[in-house]
Amino acid sequence: MRLRLLVLDAYDDAGRRALSSVGATHAGVLYARLLERLCPGATVDVASFREPGFALPSGSTVADYDGVVWTGSNLTIHQDTPAVRDQLAFARQSLAAGLSSFGSCWAAQVAVTATGGRCAANPKGREFGIGRQIVLTAAGRAHPMFEGKASVFDAPTSHEDHVVELGPHATLLASNEFSVVQAVSVEHGPGSFWAVQYHPEFSLFDVARLGVLRAPQLVAQGFLRSREEAEAYAAELEALERDPARKDIAFRLGIGPDVLDVERRTREVANWIRRRVASGSPSHER
Repeated sequence: MRLRLLVLDAYDDAGRRALSSVGATHAGVLYARLLERLCPGATVDVASFREPGFALPSGSTVADYDGVVWTGSNLTIHQDTPAVRDQLAFARQSLAAGLSSFGSCWAAQVAVTATGGRCAANPKGREFGIGRQIVLTAAGRAHPMFEGKASVFDAPTSHEDHVVELGPHATLLASNEFSVVQAVSVEHGPGSFWAVQYHPEFSLFDVARLGVLRAPQLVAQGFLRSREEAEAYAAELEALERDPARKDIAFRLGIGPDVLDVERRTREVANWIRRRVASGSPSHER
C-alpha cells in the first residue's frame, strides 16, 4: 500500500517569515524531508496554516490521508485566538475521522488541549537547545512509540509553553526536570495522537538557527548573556552538524549520540509510521 501522509505546518505567516529571516528551514519542510526518508515511496503533502485553516491540496480532505504530522508553531495554545481555535478544531476533526496523528512541541499542546487538557507558560522560561535527561514513565517504556528507545535520553528542543493538565484522554509517557510532560499519547474516539514536547525532526543546524531567532528572549531570561554569545553557540552547533566527529565541540556542549545519531533521534517518528500508519491499526482504518 502506498501511503499518503499530511504534514501540517502550524506556524502562521508571520512565524514563517521570522524563520526565513534567520535562514531557518520552515517546519513543514523539515517534517516532509524526514517522512520521505523514513517512508520511501509515500506521498507527502504539506499544508501550511493560513487563517481560517490549513491549505489542503485542492479537492483533498483530512480523511484522504493515512496519517497526519503536526509541526511546532509560533502560536500560543492558551490564548483564545481565531488561529488557535481553528487548529484545535482541525485536531478534533482528525481524531473524529479516525486518523493517527504525530507531532512535536506545539502538537503535544494541541493534542492535550483539544481533548480536555490545559497548557500554560512555563515559569522556568524557554527550554532550549538540548532537552536533558528525558525519562520514560512506566507507560512510556511499554508504549510502541518508544520501542527501541533508551529509557533516559536527550533531544533537541525549543518551547516556552508546557502542559499543566493532561485531561481525561492523555497518558503521560515521558518527563524531565524542566517540563513534566515531555511525551503523551492521546486516544480519543476512533483516532489517536502521539506527541512529544521536544523536536526529533531538528538537526543541530535547526537548533542553531532558532537560537539566533530566539536570542533576545534567551538573553532576557538569562540563558545567554548576549547576542554575540548566541551567535557563537549557533556557530558551534553548525560546526558539529557539519562534522559530527568534532569531539571537542560535542564535549563542550554536552551533545551525544541521542542527538547526533539520526536514527536514534527520530525513532519515535519511525515507530509511529511502522506501528500506527503502515500497520493499518484500528485508529487508522476508515
